[in-house]
Amino acid sequence: MIDVSIHRNRSGLIQSFEISGHALFANNGEDIVCAGASAVSVGCVNSIHQLAGVTPHIQMESGLLSCILPSNLAQDIEEKVQLLLEGMVVSLQTIVENYPENIKITFKQ
Repeated sequence: MIDVSIHRNRSGLIQSFEISGHALFANNGEDIVCAGASAVSVGCVNSIHQLAGVTPHIQMESGLLSCILPSNLAQDIEEKVQLLLEGMVVSLQTIVENYPENIKITFKQ
């Protein structure tokens, strides 16, 4: 199962996320759940970098993506980053709705 952890601060803003595990929906290279979760999350990280000019701390290896945002971003930049992250959450929730046995999301504060 893919485990997604979304970490919010006390204000409700996403400060980091971690995605780990494997969906085990299909054989390696044919797993649409894994491919979808990877595309959404890596696309979000790339968008944060390209569109908001923010370089988060990333750890990426087989079965793991960890993303920690820098603190004290300017308000306009923070708003852009949060919109991208909330879009990622919506996309991942859509995958969860269709494949609840293969991916789950946990929200932490």
